[in-house]
Amino acid sequence: MKLNLLVASIAIAGAANVSAAPNYVDFPVTVKGYEGDAKHSVSYSGQAARQVLHTSLKKLSGQGNGQPNAELKAKMLSYFAAKDAGRSILSPVTKGAFIVDQSGVDQLSKKKNLVGKVYKGSVPGWPGGMTGPEVLESMIDKASSSNKGYDPLTGYDYQQLISKFVMGAVFYNQAVDNYLDEKLAADIKPNSQPYKAGKQYTGKEHVWDEAFGYFGAPANTLNLNAEAVYKIAKQKSDALALADFNGDGKVSLYNEMAYAHAYYAAGFDKGGKTTYLHNIVQAFVDGRQLLTDAKGENLTDAQRTELKTHASTIADNWQLVIAEAVFKYAGSTYKDLQKLNKLIETNGDIAKEFRGYAKHWAELKGFALALQVGNKNLGETAVKLNRLIGFSPVLLGNTQVMGLDAKGNYLQASSIDMKQYMLHMLKVQQLMVDQFGVKARNKDVLADMGELADKLSSGVSAEND
Repeated sequence: MKLNLLVASIAIAGAANVSAAPNYVDFPVTVKGYEGDAKHSVSYSGQAARQVLHTSLKKLSGQGNGQPNAELKAKMLSYFAAKDAGRSILSPVTKGAFIVDQSGVDQLSKKKNLVGKVYKGSVPGWPGGMTGPEVLESMIDKASSSNKGYDPLTGYDYQQLISKFVMGAVFYNQAVDNYLDEKLAADIKPNSQPYKAGKQYTGKEHVWDEAFGYFGAPANTLNLNAEAVYKIAKQKSDALALADFNGDGKVSLYNEMAYAHAYYAAGFDKGGKTTYLHNIVQAFVDGRQLLTDAKGENLTDAQRTELKTHASTIADNWQLVIAEAVFKYAGSTYKDLQKLNKLIETNGDIAKEFRGYAKHWAELKGFALALQVGNKNLGETAVKLNRLIGFSPVLLGNTQVMGLDAKGNYLQASSIDMKQYMLHMLKVQQLMVDQFGVKARNKDVLADMGELADKLSSGVSAEND
């Protein structure tokens, strides 16, 4: 096939070490008997719409004033559970020279929501024994009456909790436990038929595209290095030229923006120890090429086996990205606890440090919950992870959230102290190494394991270092 390629001879800042790598665009129409006007078959606009529903919901989650706010709650729910027309994209928006093309969700895809795609199973890592949708609805309710997404009584940063769990319970779950799993079966969305009557893409082509859209990578990722994709997600001042591969002077939120787990993959890869981003995108491109080469026919057993191999590469690397995030934020939480303990011992002002601790803990917890909704049952690993982290950060007075009462209020009880909780964070990092083999290891504090364990077992306190 003729792929849409970037011209190799053009020097592009941030280009990856590849020669004219293919973009995830312009795969030709292979549907037998197609009579429409479309020249290309790639389509994941619904997933792009959900990406901006997520980023907009995250922005709204930080807008409470500390009082019950029915209007804010309704607006948050409109981005989460409704299919309203006319919703504005609240994030990402134009930032200086980084000009964003679309301003409304409907410009990407109409009548989309998040709740319909949320993981429906129970979430044992969150208090109340709730399902995925129930957890997020509860978080949205409480975020709407919080102060900029933050509740100091529980240590919850709802903006981070909602965002990280949506990324897992919608994007990761839908991609690896639906589109790249059940929907690759021969009798589901066959490659010999259009996805729907009149569509320009086959059943399997669209299934594959939808999974790609949930990862959140720019279509030209294979022509960029990790640092460049990271800059696009951050909307850096020099990122327009990196993102704008069609040369129209603006960034399409459909296929030129970096979102969600693609952003985190780029963040880890730019350290030089991992290649998660390009492993995943290359597998998506290779799988899409395989489907194109089938020329609108059902896959042979050999082709299906090869496609499933690409799917496994995607799922395995995607899981590693989330495990790396758990590792990173366990380290950040550990460092926050170090600072808090010193301030407490010297009667210092802890407000700012406690707020940072709450943010990093929420990112840790959100990613830990996300890790458990993939296509693999984590079993004992999930149990250990949930017990080490708990339902909330350890609070001042050495308490944690332990559950919910009949009215949905959080119940707190005595817990371990902050020094012991620091050891839990180290054990979380060790768990990610032992069970997943993480390699980027941002915020690695495992070197402190022996010394801290010795201090706690001997009763020696931090001030005697």
